[in-house]
Amino acid sequence: MTFRTSLPIRFGHEDHARIVYFPRFLHFFHCAFEDFFAGNGIPYRESLETDQVGWPAVHVDVDFQSPLRFGDTFDVDVWVAEMGTKSAKFAYRGRCEGRAVATAEITVACIAMDTFQAQPIPPKYRALFEAHREPPTD
Repeated sequence: MTFRTSLPIRFGHEDHARIVYFPRFLHFFHCAFEDFFAGNGIPYRESLETDQVGWPAVHVDVDFQSPLRFGDTFDVDVWVAEMGTKSAKFAYRGRCEGRAVATAEITVACIAMDTFQAQPIPPKYRALFEAHREPPTD
């Protein structure tokens, strides 16, 4: 199953060329990552503070297909493309009104927040990630 969220594009997201400045896409994908957790009943803050489990990005791969502009809505599909013992690769597909905008694969490590050391993905999160292994069908 794929998770989907929508993010509004604001005036401050654009650069002088009147398109979204490319580093903003990493922020948008992280917002979708946080929405993925919250939309599945685990606010991201709960992972970090209550469960003491962090998810720092350790590898990023982004491809851009078309621009976004102020007033657009960025629809982002999120799924787990791969999962290891201590890391997971999240895939993102961003669209605007059906047109391809950007895709990304972001690998996150699972860490203990008190030590910042890698740890096995806890069962609670492994189950969540397993439930979202399917890419979008459309």
